[in-house]
Amino acid sequence: MGVLVLVVDDEPDVEALFRQQFRRDLRAQRFVMDFANSAADALSRIAGTIEQSLILILSDINMPGMTGLEMLPRVKEIRPDVPVIMITAYGDPDTKRKAMESGASGLLTKPIDFSLLREEIDTRLQQAD
Repeated sequence: MGVLVLVVDDEPDVEALFRQQFRRDLRAQRFVMDFANSAADALSRIAGTIEQSLILILSDINMPGMTGLEMLPRVKEIRPDVPVIMITAYGDPDTKRKAMESGASGLLTKPIDFSLLREEIDTRLQQAD
């Protein structure tokens, strides 16, 4: 099994968008992208990927049930080694501060700058080698 990037977002079109943006990487098997549509789903997947090389988690902040910010400390308990980048439509300083204080490695605002995200994934891939 290759390296894994987990995307957590309750919006149904996010998976298609990410698969389109990273289709060459996915086809070349540079990494595998998995998708969770809730924080609870993500936590069970993260706990189940202990043997896999999970290199990055991208999580929306605003989701029904458990928010991304509420999920973050639990992710850090299970996989303290895996960086988590939060994604939000509201890139205000207070949201960024909360995310960073909770252990996020970064914050991306929507619409996502995929060239910036690609650089982040490339960096994580190099570190995983």
